[in-house]
Amino acid sequence: MENERFTIKRRKTRCCLIMGLCALILLVILAISLWVAFSHKQYNSGDSLKETIISRCQTFIQNNRTSSAYDCQKIWTVFEQAFVGKDPCNVPTDAYDSLINTIIQDPICNKMLFWSKTKHIVHEFTEKRNCFQTLEDTLLGYIMDGLTWCGKEGSNETFTTGCPSWNDCVNHTVKSFWNRASAAFAEAACGDVSAMLNGSIATPFTPTSIFASIEVKRFNADKMRSLTVFLVTQENDGKSCDDPSLKNLQKELDPKLKYSCVSVAKSTIQECISHPDTACGACW
Repeated sequence: MENERFTIKRRKTRCCLIMGLCALILLVILAISLWVAFSHKQYNSGDSLKETIISRCQTFIQNNRTSSAYDCQKIWTVFEQAFVGKDPCNVPTDAYDSLINTIIQDPICNKMLFWSKTKHIVHEFTEKRNCFQTLEDTLLGYIMDGLTWCGKEGSNETFTTGCPSWNDCVNHTVKSFWNRASAAFAEAACGDVSAMLNGSIATPFTPTSIFASIEVKRFNADKMRSLTVFLVTQENDGKSCDDPSLKNLQKELDPKLKYSCVSVAKSTIQECISHPDTACGACW
């Protein structure tokens, strides 16, 4: 009788252990499933990117009274085709040709502004003043500014995290886009063109910058009359227009283009930003 009780008790204990083990396995499976789902959501946020791009597109069109011929959904579709399913380190600049050709804007001659190492002050200025237009003030630049994206081989999805960093490869998904967009913006440059360079760094005209390596090389003297460099400096602390790198810039330009340089303190530009009624020319 005692043996039977022990056997029954042992069977109950074994049963409880088996049930507990099954419950533990189920919990582990559930936890893994939730983790996978969460990770997929974190790394595959193409829907969020799509919403951002289409929303920015619509906002730009409304705010700038741009032609309603632009189809924001089509822009997204053409954009995505450039990189989806591709190695994020193997997206050449010409992959974005169709996107560039989908968003063709007439250049605003005499107002086009290029920049290098001065992004913050440049966009602070163009946001408050209607003196110039940068690439980021165009429809295409406005839509993509500050965004990150990539695809993956064998996948039809769009990712916004888990992508390689900008300097990891030459044909980087995002780098190739900005190189291609910058080339198109420079090719369209017309009339009197300006550039805002950083006079507080060692080499204001940096050979590896997009401005030096891509944009300047595409300036067309048949469309442009001049290039004026605004060399942004700190008060009494910075490079002058005699800097050797700016001499190199002059050598890069077509001799038919008139070149000039103005050294301007950052505080002066900020003063112009805070007083939007001041004439643009008075800022320099």
